[in-house]
Amino acid sequence: MAFDIIAGALIIFAGILMVITAVALWRAPDALTRANLLGPTTGVAMPSLVIAKVIHDIGAGDVSVGGLIRALLAIVAFLVVLAIGSFVMGRSLLGLALEQEDSSSR
Repeated sequence: MAFDIIAGALIIFAGILMVITAVALWRAPDALTRANLLGPTTGVAMPSLVIAKVIHDIGAGDVSVGGLIRALLAIVAFLVVLAIGSFVMGRSLLGLALEQEDSSSR
């Protein structure tokens, strides 16, 4: 019972964070801001959902070593994708800004 309440609270927290991020993306003025706004969803909300699943499995008695390893790998994968994706988007947006600056100065 307590495990389900904790898992449910994590799911609600992750859902609220995703909605807030979606609204912020809708209102963001430029592409760089939109790229930076994806961090809370990828870095906090998605791992929270995975942790909620693990907590629910522990409460139901269905926890296994394989499930824990998959959850850990999923969280690490989210964080790696966040880091690499932010780097790639930042480089491409910087390159776009430099190209626009060069074309306007000619």
